Amino acid sequence: MSFRSKSKETMTLLSAVLSFSLTLAVVQTQPVMDKSYIAAVYEHKLIPNPEPRVPLSRSAALQHMQKNLDIFEEQAAKAAEQGVQILVFPEDGIHGFNFTRSSIYNYLETIPDPQQERWNPCTESEKYNNTEVLQRLSCMARRNNLYLVANMPDLQPCPLSTDPSSTCPSDGRWQFNTNVVFRSDGLLVARYHKYNLFYEDSFDTPPQPEIITFDTPFAGKFGLIICFDILFHNPTITLVEKGVRQLIFPTAWFNSPPILHSVQYHQSLSRITNVTLLSANLRNDRLDMGGSGIYTPLFSTYHYAWRGEPEEGKLLVARVPVLDPEWLGQRETTQERMTESTSSPAAESGFCQTGSCSDASSVPPSSNTFTTTIIFDPFTFVLLNEMEGEANVCNGSFCCHLQYKRFPHGDSNGLYALGAFAGWHSGGRHFALQICALVRCAGSDASSCGQKVEEAESQMDFLLEGKFGTKYVYPSVLASRFVVEDPEHFEIAADGRVSMKHSNMTGGLLSASLYGRLYHLDKD
Repeated sequence: MSFRSKSKETMTLLSAVLSFSLTLAVVQTQPVMDKSYIAAVYEHKLIPNPEPRVPLSRSAALQHMQKNLDIFEEQAAKAAEQGVQILVFPEDGIHGFNFTRSSIYNYLETIPDPQQERWNPCTESEKYNNTEVLQRLSCMARRNNLYLVANMPDLQPCPLSTDPSSTCPSDGRWQFNTNVVFRSDGLLVARYHKYNLFYEDSFDTPPQPEIITFDTPFAGKFGLIICFDILFHNPTITLVEKGVRQLIFPTAWFNSPPILHSVQYHQSLSRITNVTLLSANLRNDRLDMGGSGIYTPLFSTYHYAWRGEPEEGKLLVARVPVLDPEWLGQRETTQERMTESTSSPAAESGFCQTGSCSDASSVPPSSNTFTTTIIFDPFTFVLLNEMEGEANVCNGSFCCHLQYKRFPHGDSNGLYALGAFAGWHSGGRHFALQICALVRCAGSDASSCGQKVEEAESQMDFLLEGKFGTKYVYPSVLASRFVVEDPEHFEIAADGRVSMKHSNMTGGLLSASLYGRLYHLDKD
């Protein structure tokens, strides 16, 4: 790749191979592993309740859930035939979504805390009433001799109180979005309540975030998270910082390209935090739900159904490396592997309000900037009008720099732009971001930059960089038809400068982004 460099420092950056660079394997290529296990995730086409806001009787709710559980039974048997040791089903996969607090009531089951009592629903079905779903999941795990993770709604009583600080709802019950884990003999071994809800009127936020793990004989420790949790410090980064290297991730993910497509962000988080992520999503083309994967720091196996493919479920199976350091007899943690955060004033300022976070580049920010939104956030953009060159763009004092060479094909007139955003995400929850994004625009007008684009033909060699106030920066390169490409190099320098270099693309460029999360500045 050839860039027109205007400084010795930039040339040094281009040629250096630094301690945090990533040389990533090709998707679907699985290396030989001494210690490994067989995992599976199932992308489920939900059989929904057509009127989720209308209350059902318990028998009607059970009849609905059994239809989805019948599919789970079939997939568990297929997984067992392939030697799967742990199987993950998606969020909302049994009951669905868009319920009200009252309409979901007869879907709820009270799930005992495995940390407080030992219970096997399959062999001790008489112990609790109204636990038909728990019993069926337990027997499913037992019958197929595998660990099974599913998502279901949980009912827990809570003490009504006149204390204004009490989190107990007025109806005297908590309703939680919940992961359950069953051992291969059917024993209930873990229960996790989702902490970061996403427009879920039927559920409550737990009084405190839960950090839940469970142990297996074949791979050691796994941690539990659900969907929107992946964007926050609690529980996801807390688990990582505690040394948990294997995460279970049931999700009902609405794809949000160009920067938050499921396969794009989930793979990036797996690589940067150095964890295995078992991600099971729903399949719903109307809502643009889809994209499941088994992501590891060494390789990824993922599935995203392209437009026109049959809308159906998909079982993904892969042999993956054991990463639990204690199970492997190691003591290295992910935190020790990650570059420590810089102590420079620019990095500590978060949004760089006390000084510029931009790189000292000889290319000044363009005066031809414009603003459009990506997922409700106002990005400052500058168009890339040449086939080769450099560009700077700033959003406030946060700046992004790009060097690029474009290789046009059929869409040689396609519009590309470089964007920057620093601030709090404005849609729903307020969380702190710094983002550099190179995007293919949806049309020939600048206002289309940042909108969803599915296909591209032009490839690009590039170096994308910015100076961030966090070490949690997730790089991604998204090619035509939402194929993830692995960056050639990714680096976080001691002064907070983050850079991603990529060339020789196999598909046209949809987007390339550096997605920085400043967890310490989150408002909620």
